[in-house]
Amino acid sequence: MNVRHQIALFGRELHETKGFGFEMDNTDRQLISALRHNARASLSELALAMGVSRTTVRSRIERLQRSGDIVGFTVVLKSETAQDPVRGLMMLSIEGRGMDRIMRQLNGLSAVRSTHSTNGRWDVIAELGTETLEALDAVIGQIRRFDGVVGSETSLLLRTRKATG
Repeated sequence: MNVRHQIALFGRELHETKGFGFEMDNTDRQLISALRHNARASLSELALAMGVSRTTVRSRIERLQRSGDIVGFTVVLKSETAQDPVRGLMMLSIEGRGMDRIMRQLNGLSAVRSTHSTNGRWDVIAELGTETLEALDAVIGQIRRFDGVVGSETSLLLRTRKATG
């Protein structure tokens, strides 16, 4: 019995590719989506949510790990979001050649967690973190007063669903 025939007998919807690998199908993508939502879900929980057997879930995870499609699992710790209960992304438009100076000013502020140069409408995105909304408002006001900042927009981060370190 060849590999393709065995796969058909077990009801899997895998598609053979060159060599011994397989390309992902809808079940694999559904499994990855479920794991992204909750990487700690048990095999039974995943199987129930996906409408497949525990054995199918286990073998799919193992195969995805062997193939290198899944390289690890991660968790989001409460402490990572509790450090800065109020967080936001501030997009800045900068005039002229003030980018280096403004980046130094931003990076000197304790509430600035990271800065990113970007393309498009905004020149810089700064991730901000503070203890209170009032503190965040004060930092935003301070940044808006930097010489050379000609426009800004801030979005509050409401809930973190995935964070990498």
